[in-house]
Amino acid sequence: MEEERQWHLKSLHALEAHALSQGEGVVVAVPDSGVSPHPDLAGSLVPGTDIIPGGSGNGLSDTDGHGTGMAGLIAAHAKNSSIGALGIAPRAKILPIYSSPAHRDGTSEALAEGIDYAVSRHAQVISVSATGAPDAHLQRAVKAAIQANVTIVAAAGNIGTSSLVGYPASEPGVIAVGGVDRNGNHAAISVSGPEIDVVAPAVNIYSTGLNGGYRVGTGTSDATAIVAGAAALIRSKYPSLPAAEVAHRLTATAVDKGPPGRDDQYGYGVIDLVAALTADVPPLGFESTGVTAPAPTAAAPDARGDNGTARGLATLGALLAAGGAYLVWRRRRRADDPPPRISR
Repeated sequence: MEEERQWHLKSLHALEAHALSQGEGVVVAVPDSGVSPHPDLAGSLVPGTDIIPGGSGNGLSDTDGHGTGMAGLIAAHAKNSSIGALGIAPRAKILPIYSSPAHRDGTSEALAEGIDYAVSRHAQVISVSATGAPDAHLQRAVKAAIQANVTIVAAAGNIGTSSLVGYPASEPGVIAVGGVDRNGNHAAISVSGPEIDVVAPAVNIYSTGLNGGYRVGTGTSDATAIVAGAAALIRSKYPSLPAAEVAHRLTATAVDKGPPGRDDQYGYGVIDLVAALTADVPPLGFESTGVTAPAPTAAAPDARGDNGTARGLATLGALLAAGGAYLVWRRRRRADDPPPRISR
């Protein structure tokens, strides 16, 4: 693996994250142009399916190269090769779904069927590096996957196709991904919008390609596969964590960019793999109290000598104070701040 070629790995401190989690035990579904077997994906691919005719019957063929590239960004494992590709979650499994003959030429119906299939095969993460029309079938499939506790990561879309965040990235509960360049700035190709949750590297991204070769891609597709790999790392380390909390952990630990707080170009910021795996992140809803409470005065024991009330007030005060402290930490987490290292 050459660091200069795979600049996104160094930028995201992927090797440091791999000391904490490598995605073992997690299945990531990739509805795309199929996935061609590749040396860097040996052992990482499980038989999938073809939603549309013309493939191998199990998703394990690709004439376009896009799906193979996305799979590599998630789970390639050529650590000892000077030209090999390394994924964000190299021990995750890839469930290939052939749902688009040339990636962008797929249909919403095929994508919906691909998502349904991924749920039926118990995939924990679905990486959607495509956008589609939000027809009734696709909306139903996406919502059903969310209800089934599946983490869905989807590309916001590229300028030229549309200036709006596409579907399913625009669906609440889906992690909508935009892109940044090598300098950590908004990638010119990435659309912006209020639905953006996080951003990841999206320019000149090196990954697996056809015929055992390699490809270099630019777009929110690549950023999406990277974030899907990050979700796999989290789901591997915290297997009981609900999908909504996986997304929350990614947004809460992201490195803020642009104007302070969430914005339409960067969302909550650039993903931070190590922080997402190590920070003590309060659960969803807890930080929304917006209350910073002083430690309460302990109540006197009641006539029975029961200190339960005093303990309860003290605990509540500590929780509320922690919630306020979390808000301050979240808002101040800027690009020049060190990532939190509050280990579990």
